Amino acid sequence: MTGDGESTAEPAVPLSGLLTPSGHRQMVRVYYADTDFSGVVYHARYLEFFERGRSDFLRLAGVHHTELAGGKHGEKLVWVVRRMEIDFLGPARIDDVLTVDTVTERVSGARIFMAQTLLRDGETLVRAKVEAAIVSETGKPRRFPKEWAQVFLPADGQGDAS
Repeated sequence: MTGDGESTAEPAVPLSGLLTPSGHRQMVRVYYADTDFSGVVYHARYLEFFERGRSDFLRLAGVHHTELAGGKHGEKLVWVVRRMEIDFLGPARIDDVLTVDTVTERVSGARIFMAQTLLRDGETLVRAKVEAAIVSETGKPRRFPKEWAQVFLPADGQGDAS
């Protein structure tokens, strides 16, 4: 606040990011704790940025981890990452503001296939392909609910809900 009571804060951006016509977009800032001894983002931190993007995509789409784990759908369910492919194209540094874009490519059985991109000022720094699955608390795959496919697939109809 300034002396005259006016706020000097930046405009509010939703903490969970925003749903977009093709998926989800979220902004993240690089903090000192995200970097390694060279001053760039430590490679494992990119996985955390992508996890936040996927988790907040789920949250905004109405699929909450706590409800799944609490048995809302008849049994306790959890998400697991089955496979991930990552391309590191450029480094992010402390204080960078990054954009995490998440798009569902397709949904099939118990699995969802997503593409994620981490950008700085429109420049792609990291790309990932993620295959995640829904499993019971004993680890058995569970079918992806049809109503979720409609929420996660791109509005342009590019995804495959098989």
